[in-house]
Amino acid sequence: MRDFPIGVFDSGVGGLTVVREIMRQIPNENIVYFGDTARVPYGSKSKDTIIKFSKQIVDFLLTKKVKAIVVACNTASALALEDLKREVDIPIIGVVMPGAIAAAEATRNEKVGVIATEATVNSNIYTHYLRDLNPNIQVYSKACPLFCPLVEENWLYDPITIEIADRYLSELIEYEVDTIVLGCTHYPLLRHTLRKVVGEKMNLVNPAYETAITLKNVLKEKQLDRLSKTNEHLFYVSDGAEKFKAFANTILPCEVMETNDVNIEQY
Repeated sequence: MRDFPIGVFDSGVGGLTVVREIMRQIPNENIVYFGDTARVPYGSKSKDTIIKFSKQIVDFLLTKKVKAIVVACNTASALALEDLKREVDIPIIGVVMPGAIAAAEATRNEKVGVIATEATVNSNIYTHYLRDLNPNIQVYSKACPLFCPLVEENWLYDPITIEIADRYLSELIEYEVDTIVLGCTHYPLLRHTLRKVVGEKMNLVNPAYETAITLKNVLKEKQLDRLSKTNEHLFYVSDGAEKFKAFANTILPCEVMETNDVNIEQY
């Protein structure tokens, strides 16, 4: 199984931040990515719907003979991960726990902000994990539902994005948090804009990086790490393959030559 690829999925393009880190941290690995671009965003949908969508995508990825799956979506990690783990016998890694561990290590005043989708915020999963790691941590969560569509439109540096970020984050700044978890895989793509709002001293935790390191350790522990250095990455979406490919080529360290549409409802 060492030569089998890693499956990665997200509600749209945000999971490319996780793919980028996997490519950087584990360059030998092949990746099969699925972005559910027809049904984005997940953050405003019910738990049952998110579980259903996630199971369909996992079933699709299993047809590609993946050896492990990364749920590169905070909402799906929060609401569907445990259900997915019960259904398959390969490693499945979410992005929430790695991000929480990094935030707990980064904070100095034990005040942590979490920005995420409505579903992730309402699940309280970051609060649960962070307080398990350090009961003294105070967690302040803020849903930022407009960030995902802004990223999907590639409005990463637009003045309106800065204005919206300022309105969202002003509350966390008032709480004097010294660390903010980018609790949606779309949000690291807004890192430059967010930095303008919160200043240079704020710790901005990118769970994508932490997830890649976790995956690297899991593969090594289970002797699933790939030894060959030849790469073949595959990209699939549920809609808008050409638009996705153009965006991916602005994000990833390799060129995406082809992206294919998949009727995910059949899985």
